[in-house]
Amino acid sequence: MLPALTTGSQFTQSCPRLHCYSAALIRRPLIVQSATAALLFGAGDIIAQQAIEQQGKNHDYMRTARLTLYGGALFGPALTKWYQVLNRIKFASPTRGVIYRVWLDQALFTPVVVGFFFGTMSVMEGKGISGAVERIGENYQPTLIRNWGVFIPTQIVNFAIVPHHLRFGFVCVVSLFWNTYLSSVNAQIHKGDKDKHTN
Repeated sequence: MLPALTTGSQFTQSCPRLHCYSAALIRRPLIVQSATAALLFGAGDIIAQQAIEQQGKNHDYMRTARLTLYGGALFGPALTKWYQVLNRIKFASPTRGVIYRVWLDQALFTPVVVGFFFGTMSVMEGKGISGAVERIGENYQPTLIRNWGVFIPTQIVNFAIVPHHLRFGFVCVVSLFWNTYLSSVNAQIHKGDKDKHTN
């Protein structure tokens, strides 16, 4: 097992901007991490619309706004508090700490977040509770399985070698690609719902 870095100074020394970001994370973790989540959720949707769906000038700005709001107001604060809880738990050895933190994150937190994402997006799109239940039922299991494929190895690295205050940022960088996937999947579902109502 690689030893965890105890401070962010070595990790950020070569990049002044990253060093400033690291310092801001220590001073105002909730604000900075929520802003980071908002930025990366929005960026993930832009990538999904422009690079994958080739929307061009037909970019759905309300969709980007919904994803940005979700990331900054809901996901960011929740993940910040969750990591604070995980970091407070003491384990007998670093190896056990990595194993149990990854297990807690992927077995408890992630299943809730996946369902919450689809439910929240459905409500924000005006589909209501019934639409949220339907969307979760159709998409929950395949999305959760794909999430595990991405984030179990990501979190092993994260909890093993990344300093506590940089763990959120590390997982958010990986999440940029995951958010692109989520945005694209959610958009396909939203389009399918519209087609059902027009037919």
